[in-house]
Amino acid sequence: MEQENFYHAIKVRTDMCIGCTHCMKVCPTEAIRIKQGKAVIAENRCVDCGECFRICPVCAIIIEQDDFDKIFDYPIRVALVPAVFIGQFPEEVSIDEIYSELMEQGFTHVFEVEHGVEILQHEHYNYIREYVGSKPVISPFCPAIVRLIQVKFPALTDHIMLLKPPVDIAAIYNRKKFTDEGYNPEEVGIFYISPCAAKVVAVRSPVGEATSEVSGVINMNYLYNKVFTGIKQARKDNCIVPLRTPLKDNSIVWSLTRGESAHAYGRSLAIDGIHNVIEFLEKLETQENPDIDFLELRACDESCAGGVLTTGNRFLTSERLHNRAEAARKSLKISANKNPILNYHDYIVGQLGLNRVPPRSIMKLDNDMAEAMKKMKKVHDLMLFLPQVDCGSCGCPSCAALAEDIVQERASLAQCNFVQRTLEERKLFSREESREILEETWGKDKFNRKWLLDL
Repeated sequence: MEQENFYHAIKVRTDMCIGCTHCMKVCPTEAIRIKQGKAVIAENRCVDCGECFRICPVCAIIIEQDDFDKIFDYPIRVALVPAVFIGQFPEEVSIDEIYSELMEQGFTHVFEVEHGVEILQHEHYNYIREYVGSKPVISPFCPAIVRLIQVKFPALTDHIMLLKPPVDIAAIYNRKKFTDEGYNPEEVGIFYISPCAAKVVAVRSPVGEATSEVSGVINMNYLYNKVFTGIKQARKDNCIVPLRTPLKDNSIVWSLTRGESAHAYGRSLAIDGIHNVIEFLEKLETQENPDIDFLELRACDESCAGGVLTTGNRFLTSERLHNRAEAARKSLKISANKNPILNYHDYIVGQLGLNRVPPRSIMKLDNDMAEAMKKMKKVHDLMLFLPQVDCGSCGCPSCAALAEDIVQERASLAQCNFVQRTLEERKLFSREESREILEETWGKDKFNRKWLLDL
């Protein structure tokens, strides 16, 4: 049965929130309202893209992660490291140093998730080539985009490719490998180092599968600081340098813009930045595009290099990974036969499929079609009374959002300042009533500032 609400990694710290509306204005799905002077997130609208986290001036938006000490609950502790984590570090820090410090921090094994690309790429190509449905096929790589399609473009959910991304492949491989070596599955802890909130959510509440093989998630900015600090302390007298299998060049850049679509079947297009994606999908819904076989859509600018939990400059990170890929192309040591994950090719391919992604439209005003049509007309009628300036003074991101909230009985028309002034002029509303409504939205503190009281 479909869950009533999404799980969300993004939370608001009400003790720190100042109700500045920055997050409300930047949210691509209009998921945020201001109530009692604090930001409130509508769970059915939020896609965990992290734009609110990125813009909050007082760090009142947080992204949940597992306690790092949770890794020590397991005898086998695997760090699933995305290539963009390696790309955060300056050029003078070697990959061996990063791997070594991860083990110093407590992991027993380090595994770059893009090793799974060697298996995924062939299946990916054939999936698009053999696809008999309506194209384009849309990549499931970015979980924020998958959720965006579910809630804002539900008619496009059938376009989503039903193949697991590299992180799931890496987790499946590691759990199977250690189980085959005689470990109880409960002894194996697999921890993903996440560059964004959406991938935290994808582990804890996956779409298209019941559960994830990943045991926990650690935010990339947190672990980067721990690792970089350890490297700078230069504990080289007793460090462990683990054996590692080099990544292939195309695997290294898979999580960057064009990294996936460059190897897709047919005509492909790569779009990054969630607002750019929304603009394109709106056109796709109205069939305004030429024929495209595959869409690589990523919520963040420069894709995972620009994730909200990364610390490095996204352009420098992208450059480092492209340089690493170029070095891999030139290396004679790279061989597909040397990647141990290929020993589990058939097993992984058998686990690669996803279930159909269900739509969860936020545009649906009611489950009953007749009632929904009535509500739609009410929204239209309300818009005639509203100023359509989208000032946000009502605590909603737009006049249209306020109209929908009113119809759904989550707001009142009197929240609009323009409506309040009109009612006051006609003696239908008192100033005291207007103030009470403003205080309900913005809280009393904003009306009790010392400089105002001194006027």
